[in-house]
Amino acid sequence: MTAHHTSVLLRGDDVAVLLDLTAGRLPAILHWGADLGDLSPADAAAVAAAAVPPPGPNLPDTPPRLALLPEAHTGWVGRPGISGSRAGRDWSPRFAVTGLTLDGAPLAADGSDAPTLATGRHLEVEAGDEASGLGLSLTVELAAGGLLRSRAILTNTGTDAYQLDDLTLAYPVPAEADELLDYGGRWGKERVPQRRAFTLGTHLREGRHGRTGADAATVLHAGSPGFGFAGGDVWGVHVGWSGNHTHYAERVLTGERVLGGGELLLPGEVVLEPGASYTSPWLHGSHGRGLDAVARRFHRFMRARPGHPDAARPVTLNVWEAVYFDHALEPLLELADIAASVGVERYVLDDGWFGARRDDTAGLGDWFVSPDVWPQGLHPLVDHVRGLGMQFGLWFEPEMVNLDSDVARAHPEWVMATGGRTPIPSRQQQVLNLGIAECYAHVRDAMSAVIAEYDLDYIKWDHNRDLIDAGTQPSGRPGVHAQTLAAYRLMDDLRAAHPRLEIESCSSGGARVDLGVLARTDRVWVSDCIDPLDRQRMLRGTTQLVPPEMMGSHIASGTSHTTGRSHTLNFRAATAVFGHLGIEWDLRTAGPEDRAELAEWIAFYKRERGLLLRGDLIRIDHPDPAILAGGVVAPDRSRAVFSHALVASPDTALPGRLRLPGLDADRRYRVRPLLAGRPPALRPPAWWGDGEGVVLTGAALAGAGVAAPLMFPENAVLHLVEAVD
Repeated sequence: MTAHHTSVLLRGDDVAVLLDLTAGRLPAILHWGADLGDLSPADAAAVAAAAVPPPGPNLPDTPPRLALLPEAHTGWVGRPGISGSRAGRDWSPRFAVTGLTLDGAPLAADGSDAPTLATGRHLEVEAGDEASGLGLSLTVELAAGGLLRSRAILTNTGTDAYQLDDLTLAYPVPAEADELLDYGGRWGKERVPQRRAFTLGTHLREGRHGRTGADAATVLHAGSPGFGFAGGDVWGVHVGWSGNHTHYAERVLTGERVLGGGELLLPGEVVLEPGASYTSPWLHGSHGRGLDAVARRFHRFMRARPGHPDAARPVTLNVWEAVYFDHALEPLLELADIAASVGVERYVLDDGWFGARRDDTAGLGDWFVSPDVWPQGLHPLVDHVRGLGMQFGLWFEPEMVNLDSDVARAHPEWVMATGGRTPIPSRQQQVLNLGIAECYAHVRDAMSAVIAEYDLDYIKWDHNRDLIDAGTQPSGRPGVHAQTLAAYRLMDDLRAAHPRLEIESCSSGGARVDLGVLARTDRVWVSDCIDPLDRQRMLRGTTQLVPPEMMGSHIASGTSHTTGRSHTLNFRAATAVFGHLGIEWDLRTAGPEDRAELAEWIAFYKRERGLLLRGDLIRIDHPDPAILAGGVVAPDRSRAVFSHALVASPDTALPGRLRLPGLDADRRYRVRPLLAGRPPALRPPAWWGDGEGVVLTGAALAGAGVAAPLMFPENAVLHLVEAVD
């Protein structure tokens, strides 16, 4: 580690990350972005030398050095990477690197003063500070798809306890990244984009819900002003953690700009005894030309994982909006018969099947089939569903409890609380402390017994309240960190015991959407609002992180249960097919025409789900905010499906032309309307002809486009694009 210039280049998927580790210091990112091509050791040393600024007025004589874990001792005046102490001591550590491993092989100094450069994908850094009694392990890797990710492990090597208050990692971005975009939202309207200038100071997004939150930043971006889906250099970060967390963008007076994040720790939540360690969540970073390129790196990273869901995602019926808590065998059998007749492949029984759960005031936490409602257990329903060729799934909310339940009466100490008081109720429920070993074992064993008895294919895992006053009785010490890890462990344990089991993460809709939970589940529920007008925008925002095959995307009831708006089946279905398709509708109320049209849409989805759920995401920058357009393009550029949705009244009489980007510029494609069932009332453009469409090159489709149909607002039309040569 004593070479004159020690550099590591992480390179792949058109991305390069150049790290400087000169003189045994923590890695500093010199470049994160487009590939730099082949570099020599001298080239890397020159990049490092060229990056050193001159001394500034009234600043340290040596310019501060920004490491992956920012260090205050260098003169860095932004957020430090570590905040903590031993009763006020050892609060400003100075780490020295003691070991480097690249792609599993140790890196050693060659003893000369010549620059060194090693190239790979996965770097492990060991460091320590004897004076503060702290050890540090850093992992930095360029993962599949060109996604940069890193995490830290902090170890107490001292002789007394160390209280860790904060540990965050940071990635620098260039001065061109002068505009920020992240997401806000609420229940029923998740992932609403918001923009602002990247001004001096800190743009801090804290999630204190004890879960990710409907208002989470999701991905915090910085990019060149005016960046869109296709244009502008964009950098984005995401913290893969399902508890309290932080995302931040910071610009300091010396000019540096960083994007960073980590877990948000409550006071005294992590106290490291001698020899103990804390592992941070993964901080993921994605760079690309436009937001679509940033999103596709997240998607490719997820799709490269072992065990990632394939494109043959079963069409699902969830019966919540059909029956709510009113469970009875005959209506549920009728729903199963209708569902099978239109092509549904998975049937999910939602809340209300267990304990005394006849409404939302009682029974939560008692995970046994209600003998009053189901005297023969669930077997008559399960057997009937399976006999129709469908899979069967159940709803659980393992982390929550009603005080009016057997488990809460038997173990009031399992309810998370602090200050000698019961936390304020939310949705008539409290939080079960899975950080208590006995509580964890009880929930795990009860769930596992039900899963085993009915050989469940799928569980919808809900999480319907924030963790307020979430302490461990009787001490009251905060327990969100332990609760999050316990929830992860519970998912992992159930999957290990039941290898075929699929898990959906639902949390008051989309309040737990992050790569931490997606590492151990098969999809997320985007929102409890499935009104297609709102879902058009929410799907658009959610795909910035989540690949379509992992987004629960259901065809809603004719009249939305959350907004009261009514929409055609065409609009509801044309919206829902760009995700893991399902139905949230009392099909007993659907007439013959609706059922026939629904069957057509399901048949289309089954034919095209390989494209819809494995294609590259395309979202089109359209000048009219009333038009939302986009789609998916096959990786080999042979086929595509595009949507043209009118979500408001446009300001002009005619819709103009729609560009279709992402295709091979030199190939010729046939574009034709894709009209299932009863299409919306519209005036078609001339090029539709008799439905055969028009043949154009990919360059013409991206540059000149095609005339869009004239529709009433709150409708959508799909177009199928297929190569003809």
